[in-house]
Amino acid sequence: MKDRYQRIEAMEAEYPLSGLCKAFEVSRAGYYAWREREPSARQQANDELLGEMQRIRRGPAVCYGSPRMAEELRARGHHCSENRVARLMREHGLRALAAKRFVPCTTDSDHDFPVAPNRLAERAAPDGPNQVWLQDITYIPTGQGWLYLALVLDLWSRKIVGWAMAGHLRSELVVGALQMAQAQRQPGKGLLVHSDRGVQYASMETRQFLERHGWIASMSRTGNPYDNAWMESAIGKIKNEVLGAGLPVDHAAAKQQLFAGIECWYNMRRRHSALNYKSPVAFEDQFMNN
Repeated sequence: MKDRYQRIEAMEAEYPLSGLCKAFEVSRAGYYAWREREPSARQQANDELLGEMQRIRRGPAVCYGSPRMAEELRARGHHCSENRVARLMREHGLRALAAKRFVPCTTDSDHDFPVAPNRLAERAAPDGPNQVWLQDITYIPTGQGWLYLALVLDLWSRKIVGWAMAGHLRSELVVGALQMAQAQRQPGKGLLVHSDRGVQYASMETRQFLERHGWIASMSRTGNPYDNAWMESAIGKIKNEVLGAGLPVDHAAAKQQLFAGIECWYNMRRRHSALNYKSPVAFEDQFMNN
């Protein structure tokens, strides 16, 4: 009888209890009585899973819902289904930290520099690294005032391949992020580099940098931030998960937080649904090793 109860307990998270009791020819009252006698192996395993989930959620992974949490637990050697993880999270109030709703904010493109067409819309989805890069700038509030963060993202792997931070919005901020990306990735000619129509991306300095490397410029349509939605999504994740609700005391503190958040969290560990719940680095490593 004990064996039957243990088998029911192991399957309870996946199937209705009434059906399990009927299939194993035991009463629900008898099963409940057996389960309440002492902590079962299943309960001990659930307690262990719960403790691990709580440890995972102490960092930026507080944003994880059950699919990402289940993948993280399995990567750490725990055997568990997504349904089981979802049930435990629900029972213990472990809700995923909801990202702030994306509110489009159009870029001021009132300048006289040449504007590139939206070539990204004509491109097929990338099937390897360094085919399409995306760019954007975001504002980071600190106790010392605004810090500006320029990012370059590889659309294929969602990896942040270049970034630069400064207290100004001059073109050198954008070029600095591109220089970092170029040094790390060494892409060939023909790379498509997409951005909004902001003056920093249309400037002579940025255009000359792209031309010097044989890269192709692409820009979103006027007043349409959804043309660069992947980059907007990455920025939202970094700001919500890395910085959270806290305000860095100054630029130096913000730079330290963002460095760790981009390189150690977003690129190395954060699981992306678009990458089959792998991190950008793991996704690229798998591709390179195949």
